[in-house]
Amino acid sequence: MKIGVLTSGGDAPGMNACVRAVVRSAIHFGFEAYGIFDGYKGLVENKIRKLTRNDVGQILNRGGTILGSSRLESFKQEEVRQIAIDNLNEHGIDALVVIGGDGTYRGGMALNDMGINVVAIPGTIDNDIASTEYTIGFFTALDTAIDAIDKLRDTSFSHQRCTVVEVMGRDCGDLSIYSGIACGAEIVITKETGFNRENVLKQVKWAQSIGKRHLIVVVAEHITNVFDLAKDIQSNSDYESRATVLGYIQRGGNPSAFDRILASKMGVHATELLKQGLGGMAVYTNSLEIGHCPINEALSATDETTDLYEYLAKLN
Repeated sequence: MKIGVLTSGGDAPGMNACVRAVVRSAIHFGFEAYGIFDGYKGLVENKIRKLTRNDVGQILNRGGTILGSSRLESFKQEEVRQIAIDNLNEHGIDALVVIGGDGTYRGGMALNDMGINVVAIPGTIDNDIASTEYTIGFFTALDTAIDAIDKLRDTSFSHQRCTVVEVMGRDCGDLSIYSGIACGAEIVITKETGFNRENVLKQVKWAQSIGKRHLIVVVAEHITNVFDLAKDIQSNSDYESRATVLGYIQRGGNPSAFDRILASKMGVHATELLKQGLGGMAVYTNSLEIGHCPINEALSATDETTDLYEYLAKLN
């Protein structure tokens, strides 16, 4: 068997650890491993090379992805995917491991439907694959966000400010709510909570009325303009207010121990599935146990983090 591996979409710390696990476990089982560079774009452009154990040495602790990544909108077209399959066939690649988020999953499922055995692994800092408890890269990004917010809290307390912090997460508020709880944020605004300007200002005024010296407001990206919100808070309270966008700093850095172990276990599990001839599967973790389900089930699963918002309410 020849197994290809690619990383697609936004990079996440731990992707390299996962690539390493796929390559080395494939070789352990007597298979050949092939790296596909620059995601689905590289697959269409035939950027494919055989990898050895040494090729994936010294990458376990590195952030980003040595394979490179990209987004390819045209991959939704069957004729474009057929080019990718022709390239796989040219190299004799029988199966494929794809590492990324929901877009990566959809691309993998489409290839699987066209006859290539595909296993998908959740690699995204957003933690927005609902079928898995945690995605590769989430906890490293969370640690980065927490470190930044802790530093902002120091100056916020010193100057009696309200600090509004935008955290990544796109359509999933997990980074925001987890970092909000871990940093003691007074207000967390995500897609799940919705955004109501008047309610936020009421919460700010209540905090002021009970003598809070400073406030931390965590906002998931794309919910509202954090700089405008900071101005509104300053205009409607006695708090001086500042906004900070953490941005792509959350994607970088060496993966945490948790992400390295999770990525390694998921990579081996994916290879084992392909060894059994199982395609169209998505790897997940539940209570830290590794399992798998059909990719279409992974994409249709619903998130269950509402209890975290209840915890936040009780902590304030």
